[in-house]
Amino acid sequence: MTQLEVGDVLEHRYRIDRPIARGGMSTVYRCVDLRLGRALAAKVMHDQYSQDAVFIHRFRREARAMAQLTHPNLVNVYDFSAEGDPVYLIMELITGGTLRELTAERGPMPPHAAVAVMRSVLTGLSAVHDKGLVHRDIKPDNVLINGDHTVKLADFGLVRATSSQTVTSNQIVGTVSYLSPEQVTGEHITPASDVYSAGIVLFELLTGTVPFSGDTPLGHAMNRLENDVPKPSSRIAGVPSLIDAIVATATSSDINERFADAREFLAALDDVAEELNLPTYLVPVPHNSAAARTAAAPTNMQGIDAANVFEPTGFIDTSESATEVFGSDIAQDATSVLPSEPEPLAEPGISERDFPREREPLSFETRYDGPPPAADAPVRPSPQGIPGMPPVIPGTSSAAGAAGVAGAGAAGVGASSNYPETRLTPQPNLVHAQTPQAPAREESHAATPATAESEPTVKPLSNRSLVGFIVWLVIVGIIIAGVGIAGWWFGSGYYGGTPIFLR
Repeated sequence: MTQLEVGDVLEHRYRIDRPIARGGMSTVYRCVDLRLGRALAAKVMHDQYSQDAVFIHRFRREARAMAQLTHPNLVNVYDFSAEGDPVYLIMELITGGTLRELTAERGPMPPHAAVAVMRSVLTGLSAVHDKGLVHRDIKPDNVLINGDHTVKLADFGLVRATSSQTVTSNQIVGTVSYLSPEQVTGEHITPASDVYSAGIVLFELLTGTVPFSGDTPLGHAMNRLENDVPKPSSRIAGVPSLIDAIVATATSSDINERFADAREFLAALDDVAEELNLPTYLVPVPHNSAAARTAAAPTNMQGIDAANVFEPTGFIDTSESATEVFGSDIAQDATSVLPSEPEPLAEPGISERDFPREREPLSFETRYDGPPPAADAPVRPSPQGIPGMPPVIPGTSSAAGAAGVAGAGAAGVGASSNYPETRLTPQPNLVHAQTPQAPAREESHAATPATAESEPTVKPLSNRSLVGFIVWLVIVGIIIAGVGIAGWWFGSGYYGGTPIFLR
C-alpha cells in the first residue's frame, strides 16, 4: 500500500478521514473509530519500514510499552498493528499543533514562557524514564500542544527503531540538531541522552536557534563532540544566569555531569523558577498549524451506526401498565411506583411556633447560574408517623401544610433564582407530644396544650440504703476475719492439726 486514500479502512475499524502531516518515516491521518465513534490520529509508517524485521520487532515492543503509560503530558496510544501492510499506530488526536509551529509563529520565548513549556515536557518525560524507557527523539516537532493548552510529548522512540539508520543516513536530517553526543558516537543510550536533547530544546526556545550547525548532517552531528553548547544569554539578551547554568548542566558533553534523568532536570528547573519568581504562563495554541486546519474541517462520521453508538439511556413509559410492558406473569412481581404525594406524617398539635421561620432544616445549598428546577417542597416527617395527618412544611402551620406542598412544588424550592454560597444551617429538634417540655413562652401554651403542664418533680436516682450498707460491712468483716485466721493457721506450722478454738 503506497498511500492511503480518504475512506480507506484499517483493520475494518479505523477509517481514514483526512491527512494531517507527512514526515520522512510516516504520515499522520485523522481517522474515525467505526466501533466507538470517535476521532483519533493514525500514524502510518511508510512502506519500506514494513519490510524491516528489526524495525517491526522494536516497533511492536515499544508500542506496547507506551500503550501502558497514561499521563496528562503524554499522547495516549490506543492501538497499533505491526502485522502486514501498513504498519500503523493509533493515538490520541491533538487539535492544537506542535511546538515547532508555535515558535515559527511567535519567535523566541521569554524565560518564564520557555520554562513553563519545559516543565510540562519534563513532567511527561519523567513518566517515561520512571518506566525504564528512553524517548531518543526529543525535539519541538514531537512536543504537541492540545486545544486546551496542554503540552504533550509524542513519538516515544519509534522513529529511532530502524536497524539501518546511522549518523550518515539522510533519515536523521530532521533530528540531528538534538542528538546527544552518545547518540552520535553510538554509545549506550540512557535517560541522560534525553536530558541533553531537552536542554537543546530549552536553548532553542530561548534564542530561536539551535546551538550547532554544519554543511552536512555528519558535520552537524560531529560539531557537538568538539564544542560545548554556548550560553543562551550570548545569543539573546534577557536570559538570567541561573537559566544559563541550567542549560549548561543539561547539555554537558560529559554524561556524568548532566542531570541523571528528566525528574532531576525538572527539580532543578522548579528551583530556578521559584528563585527567580517567574510568573505562571498558559502555553498558547498555534493558530496556523496542520492540526488546527484539520480540526477546523468537520469529521466525516458517515458509515457509523449512530443509533447504536450514541443511543441515549432508555426509560420506561409510565403511562403504560405493567401488564402491557412486561406481560401478565411479570406484572405480578413488577416494582410498584410510589405516589407522587408523600404519605402524611405530621402530628396534630404542632404549630408553626414549633418550627420558627428563622430556623431552616439542615440543608446544603450551592450557588449556580440559572433558575432552579421545579421540585416538591420538603416535608418534615413526624417522629410518630401517624397516618392520616397532613404534612407540615417548615415555616407554615399544620393547617396550611398540605396546601403548601402543591404550591411549593410548582414554584420550585425557594422564590429566588440566585442561590447563596454553600452553607450549613441547623435543623431544629423534632417535638414529641408526650415528652415533658421545659417551661415554654406563655403565648405558646394555647397552641400546644399537651406541653403546658408543669414539669413533674423527678426524684434523683440513688443506690444507697442503710440495710445494704450494713450487709456490705458484715461481708467485708467476714472476709477480713477469714484471711486473718488462715494467715495465723499457716504461719503456726501446725498444718495437720485443727486450731484450738475450732475444737
